Amino acid sequence: MEAGLGICYKVIMTSSSGTILSKNTVNNVGKILAKKNPGKIEIAYAIDMLNRWRLCHAYPINTLKVTLRRKLQGFPAGYIVAQRLKRAPTIINKLQRYPDMQLFRMQDIGGLRAILDSVGNARKLEKIFKKSKFNHELASSKDYIKEPKQSGYRGIHLVYKYKNNKVPEYNGLLIELQIRTKLQHVWATTVETMGTFLGEALKSSQGDKKWLDFFSLCSAAFSHIERTAPVPGFEGKTKADIFKLVKEAEKDLNVLTKMDGFAVAANLIHNKKANKGSYYHLIILNSPARTVRIVSFAKDKLKLATKEYAQAEKRIQKGEKIEAVLVSAGPLNSLRRAYPNYFLDTKDFSLLVKGKIISKVK
Repeated sequence: MEAGLGICYKVIMTSSSGTILSKNTVNNVGKILAKKNPGKIEIAYAIDMLNRWRLCHAYPINTLKVTLRRKLQGFPAGYIVAQRLKRAPTIINKLQRYPDMQLFRMQDIGGLRAILDSVGNARKLEKIFKKSKFNHELASSKDYIKEPKQSGYRGIHLVYKYKNNKVPEYNGLLIELQIRTKLQHVWATTVETMGTFLGEALKSSQGDKKWLDFFSLCSAAFSHIERTAPVPGFEGKTKADIFKLVKEAEKDLNVLTKMDGFAVAANLIHNKKANKGSYYHLIILNSPARTVRIVSFAKDKLKLATKEYAQAEKRIQKGEKIEAVLVSAGPLNSLRRAYPNYFLDTKDFSLLVKGKIISKVK
């Protein structure tokens, strides 16, 4: 077992016999989850252990979020800070797509996100973090603004190996910080929303090629608007060329009309507003019914929130057509801005494509 994780395991990652689970055990759980057809008993065990492993990341995320907010002091108002524990179906899908990946070393089980108004401010925050003298070790960094993914995804990812001498039991856990502009964030969340409605993993570059190409085109157009590196495959095309291609692809797929219809679902949210003091929010999306349900929890109710999260994911495992995520984004009104994909809200994307791209085509 890696140094520093002992107490975390004792509290969360123990078997019924009280035996401390090792790094190898966590990775073996990952191997079970990576199987296409595991047995019922085997998968039940693996899901339970995954939930325990995921919960280990909650404390480091909270403390790093405090650091993030402190470093954002002085930035223009309107930035968004959010955190989340990666959804079990997403973890399992990732393990199945990358069979050699070790669950113990998956870098984004615990994630923080900072959304800023410009590329300049995104770079400023990146620089502040990279020059920070805190104890957390920068384990890896990916600059998808400088080198966008083939899909069109853009943003900055900084992965930190947590280190805090006051709570050494969490040392060694990996937490990912994503830094995006609002334009990059709107694109990414819309890809996930449409993937939900189409029943395809567009976020993972899987699904209908026309939709994948459309979003890649839109990202190429956004990169021109932000004056950043081109999306792969569009290096030789002018801004006017790309804008024209977006207009043609939108017309072919009738994208904006479909998105406008989906956005209506955002008005079907049937939860009551979170009580004052709520900190964690369990979002359950029922895309066939086009409804979203939110259950909110106080800060000291993380274990209860995690238990409810696990129950929702069991419903998914049984084939129920829902999606669930446990997030913290401060007040409920910030939640919708930070996670529009869980509110079926593509309005901002539609407005950007209409106003910033299609309307400019002569």
